[in-house]
This record gives sequence, structure tokens and C-alpha cells, in this order.
Amino acid sequence: MSLRAWCKVLVVDDEVLIRQGIKHYINWEQEGFQIIGEASNGKEALTIIETEQPHIVITDMVMPVMDGEELTRVIKRKYPQIEIIVLSSFGDFDYVRSTFQHGVSDYILKPKLEGPELLRSLQHAASKLPSFHLLKNKSTSHSSIERVLDRVMSGFNVTEDDVIINEAFPNSHFCLFAVEAEVGDKKGERDLWLLRQYISDIIKDELTDIIYHSLIITENTITFLLNMDKDQLPAIKYFIKAIAQSKKCSERIVAIALSEPFVQFAEVKNMHEEKLLPLMQYRFYLPEKTVFIYDELPLESDKKESFKLTHFIEVFKREQFDDAFTYLEKHTNYLAQHYTMDVLAFKSFIGNIIFNVTTLLGNMKYDNHHLERAKYGYLAKIDGASSAREALLQLDECITVARHVISETRLNMVQPNMQKLLNYIDKHYAEVLSLTEMANHFHFNPSYLSNYFSMNNNEGFNEYLNKVRIEKSTQLLRENTTPISEISHLVGYSDHSYFCKVFKKMMGTSPSKYRKQFHQTKKEENEKTLHKIK
Repeated sequence: MSLRAWCKVLVVDDEVLIRQGIKHYINWEQEGFQIIGEASNGKEALTIIETEQPHIVITDMVMPVMDGEELTRVIKRKYPQIEIIVLSSFGDFDYVRSTFQHGVSDYILKPKLEGPELLRSLQHAASKLPSFHLLKNKSTSHSSIERVLDRVMSGFNVTEDDVIINEAFPNSHFCLFAVEAEVGDKKGERDLWLLRQYISDIIKDELTDIIYHSLIITENTITFLLNMDKDQLPAIKYFIKAIAQSKKCSERIVAIALSEPFVQFAEVKNMHEEKLLPLMQYRFYLPEKTVFIYDELPLESDKKESFKLTHFIEVFKREQFDDAFTYLEKHTNYLAQHYTMDVLAFKSFIGNIIFNVTTLLGNMKYDNHHLERAKYGYLAKIDGASSAREALLQLDECITVARHVISETRLNMVQPNMQKLLNYIDKHYAEVLSLTEMANHFHFNPSYLSNYFSMNNNEGFNEYLNKVRIEKSTQLLRENTTPISEISHLVGYSDHSYFCKVFKKMMGTSPSKYRKQFHQTKKEENEKTLHKIK
């Protein structure tokens, strides 16, 4: 029987497992039916109906975008000749009754959806088609191999189909190649089917000795199974590169990939998931590249030590932000060149860093409310990023905002915090006082406190402490006759000789000479005052 005699069926359901189950409940072509397409909602279904003109539509009731009830109304208004079978998870017939008002052929409850029930509904719908006689398919070789391909890709054992497989694929090796296309929203399904037909025609003309089958079609990707002898591999590689560069395809094709050859038909599903799909993912890291052939990939950078999140957090908590961000930047640059890394793992890593940075700043009392609000926007954009570069742009933006948060918070804290530090030194200068002890008192990292003090006081901690102590010592030298050795202890110096050294460096003279000069000057001023009085 000719292809035109088959009763063409479109399956519409938003659950992939339901669609897959429907495909395997009966031997479609053997019973005289052919599934010409699948859709996940009414809107997609209408696009396929326009181009494929099915005889029967099997549709679910509850779907996103456009549900089965609305789809039924549109079909019966625009394509009254199409028969409709409704699927429903609802036992209440009243819910489905509205569709019968628009002339549906039959309905099946999903819990009762099995091969005999489905076949009975299909035959009933086909009998209502005007001038259409349902014939059995006597030549089943093509339909049988399509059924076997569906089964093997769904994970079923196909060893009992060895005769069909060997007859359909006489050559020694297999390989898979996939084409990802950029398709428009409105005519995406149609564009993809046209591209598939175009590529199929070229394979037929250019690779005459190679057996091919269209294996999977998703919303933007077509996958082909090729059966060839191994010495035909160079011709296939040349063909794939030519497809990518052809005028008709170059503007549409986003990526095209070829898996390594394999021998066993039963390996198809495994090769698709473990070899072909990772090849297609490499474009995430190499967006400037279109063709991905299993043995013609760029060299990867040498493996680097894994990122130590604990180390990053510890450095961050010490407020050594430049060191933390530099460590992070080096690792992300490495990851962006490591194209075999799982894309989901890469995105999860970037998202985890953003989450940690935001949380850490909040716990460290930084004013991160702006970053908290922006965090979910960054994570959403990372999730939808089509390249590593796009994902890293979100991380860069997050770090830029984090740096601004750190800078602004520190600026607002400088004056009160700095004054607290100076007041503490003024109060405790006479004690054994060190940078470490003061850092512990104020819960700072000593290294951070040293930098903070220098940046906000124009002199280091030790310089300021010595200045305070020497100023206090000059006051004691002027006001009483306390021995200099005792004064050195009174202002915090345990070593008298060191006190004298610091004093001379700052005041330009020794403590004893300072006292002597002060009293001599004071004596001269007193004598001048007495002379004036007389």
C-alpha cells in the first residue's frame, strides 16, 4: 500500500512518557496508521496540522499554552474533516462532554489507555473519514525498523528484532550526527521539518551507499543514525562540514556534531546519551565553533587542582576580598576553557559562588540588601545562559556589586570604627599593647586591621602608638621630676633604652635634654616676666 493510504495521526500531550507509551502500544503501520508528529500543546499541534494534514488527532485535555478543549474548537472550525480522539485523566464525563459538542470521535481515560482500546478508537475514527478505506500494511520493513528505533531509544531490549535490524542495516558500523538549528517561535516546528527533509535529500544524493534514519527530533535538534562501512567515515566528515558551510544551512545551523563510530545497534541509546549529547554541549564553552567531530576537537588545558570552597570562604571571612576574588577568577577562567565539564555542573558552581558571597556578606554585617535582591536574577540568567561567557558575565556583575557593597559599607563604618580604635589606644597606651591584642579585642584579623588603620589614619598602628606615648612622656617630663626610667614605664615602654631611642627619633633630642631645655626655657621666660613687672 502506498504512503498516501496510511491514516496519518498526530499525538498531542504535554507528558513525554504518555506520548512514548502511545507510540509503543500498537504496531502502527502494520495496522494502517502512521504517527506523523508529536506536540506538547495545542499551539504546537496547529503548526504541525497546517503542514502535515493528519487524518486523526489524539489530544490530551489539560495542557499549557493551549488546552485540548480549545484545540478541538479550532480544529473543527478550520479543519472539519479531521477526526479527534480525546485523552483525559478525569473520570467525570461531564468535563469531557463539552468537547463532544464540537464533534470529537471518541475519548479514552488515561488509566485505561492500552493497545486494544487505543486501536479500537483509532479504527472507529478512521471509519468516519469520508471516502477513506483503512488498509493493512503488508510491506512492513520500513515501519518495523522505525518501531525498533523507537523501542531501542526508549530503553527496550531489541534482541528479538535482530532479523529486522540486520536486514535494515547491512553495513558494519554506525554513527550518530545531530544538527541544532535556530528556529523561529511561530514556524519553528515547520522549519525544523523542512531542514530535516533538506538534509535527508542531500544524504540520499551525496552518500549513496550509506543507510540513514531520522532518529530524534526535539524543539530545535534533529538526530540521524547512519549505517556505513568504516572506510566511509572520511566522506561523512566532509559531508558534515559541507552542510555546516552551505548557504541554505549556515544561517540556521547553530551546531552540528558527529559521534565516534560503533558496531552494535543496541548501543544506539547509550552512544546518543554518553557521546553525542556531550559533543553538542561543548558549544556552551566554544560558542564560536559550529562543527564538533569526535576526533577533531581542540586540546584542553591541563587539569588543575579543584576549587577549594572552604579556603575561599576562610579568606573571604578574613576580609581579604581581593585575594578571595583573584582565587575565584583564576579558577573560573580555567573552567571556561575546560569544555568537557558538564554544563549543569558549571552553572551550579557559578550559582553556588553567588549564593555564598551574598550569604557571607550578610553574616559579616555588610549592607548587602541590593545584592540579596539581585541574586535571584543572576541565578535565573545563569540557568538560561547558552554559553559559559554568558554565565560568567553574571558572576562578574555579582562580584562588581559585592565590591561596591564592601566599599560603601566600609566607608560608612570608617569614622566611628576608627575613632573607637584611637580612643582605645589613648586609654590603654600605658599597657603592653600590640596590634594582635587590639585586633582580638575588636574581633578583627590582624592583617586586615593593620591595612585598615594605615588607610584611614594616614599612619600605621605602631607609628600612632609611639606618637601617643611620646606625647604623654613629654607631658610628664615637663610637669614633674619623675625619673626618666620610670616615665618610660609609665607610658608603656618596658625597655628604657628603646624609649630613649624612639623619643630622640621623634623629638630630635633625648628625654633628659628635652626636660633640661624645657626648664631652662621656662626659667628664662619667668625672669623676663619678673623684669617687666619691676
